[in-house]
Amino acid sequence: MDSIIKRAKQGDQEALAQLLKEHYSFIVKYMWKLSGDEQMAYEVTQETLVKAIQKIHQYRGKSSFSTWLIQIATYTYLDTKRQLKRKQTFENKVKARLMHEPISASLPDEWYDVQEALWKLEDDHRIPILLKHYYGYDYEEIAKMTKVKAGTVKSRVHYGLEKLRKELYSHDRKQENG
Repeated sequence: MDSIIKRAKQGDQEALAQLLKEHYSFIVKYMWKLSGDEQMAYEVTQETLVKAIQKIHQYRGKSSFSTWLIQIATYTYLDTKRQLKRKQTFENKVKARLMHEPISASLPDEWYDVQEALWKLEDDHRIPILLKHYYGYDYEEIAKMTKVKAGTVKSRVHYGLEKLRKELYSHDRKQENG
């Protein structure tokens, strides 16, 4: 285990702060890709870091520290989504379409199409696709993070990619005919 992690687990606040600072942008980017919502990405990242501080003593070093953080972030995101869904049943849904603000004017149009199609996928498919194809985790690592069998992860990635292809193909057809 890395010495900075050991020091953080032993209560060294500076080591813990440095460790979390090093991983902050990694988690924000993951959350942004996962949620499609900048504000949610920052909020979930903050919650993730608070949980990491509270649970640092539970980190065993069986996976990389970033993998451990991604697991916390993924569950925090899913919890946040469940809370929001419950809240939306009691409130009007005016805020529902605020998620589609462009990230940068310099990105190609195809990026927006892919990101838009990703956001339409269910979490069960979007999460493993992001972890596999954006972050390069293997199926076994993703299985540990999401607490499902590796075979299930493979099928979710496969099925999710099929849905993405169909969505992007139908989007291209609409533009050609539009």
